[in-house]
Amino acid sequence: MELLFATANLHKRQEAATILGSSFSIIVPSSLGFSGEIPETGLTLEENALQKARFIWDKFRIPCFADDTGLEVEALNGAPGVYSARYAGPSCSYTDNVNKLLEEMKDITLRKARFRCIIALILDGRPVLYEGIVPGSIITAPRGNNGFGYDPVFVPLGYEKTFAQMTEEEKNTLSHRKRALGKMALALQ
Repeated sequence: MELLFATANLHKRQEAATILGSSFSIIVPSSLGFSGEIPETGLTLEENALQKARFIWDKFRIPCFADDTGLEVEALNGAPGVYSARYAGPSCSYTDNVNKLLEEMKDITLRKARFRCIIALILDGRPVLYEGIVPGSIITAPRGNNGFGYDPVFVPLGYEKTFAQMTEEEKNTLSHRKRALGKMALALQ
């Protein structure tokens, strides 16, 4: 089954293709000639996922899905949350975001956090939402070179390694995106 993933993030596309496996062919808007911006102005992960999926559905009218993912840190009242990708500012890098997070948490001992992913799937004009959550904690300094985003400072509950210290296969067995995509794949089968 071919699914259009409403993202320009090739890391996410690759991760989704790996998680969903050979039963699904994951394409992105750029492969259909789209080069514009996909709007993302919601105040929640759910609103953003729905907004992106509806935008792509309206443009192409083919089965599509979008995700929005956030790192929610308990001691920061859920921040960076919906602003995770642009936490350090509009043109920030992954490293900028991680550095800002670590700076804000430098004197905080409660380091409980969770990654949360919301997927909005549209097959026939009606969206369905799927959620994946991975609880864990934020460490005090980055470790590992794999993954992207906050992976170097996030240790999933029950593990010693950060997401960035895990292989892609290890991370994909337990990630928030895996959990949300797994629910979506089950529904599609």
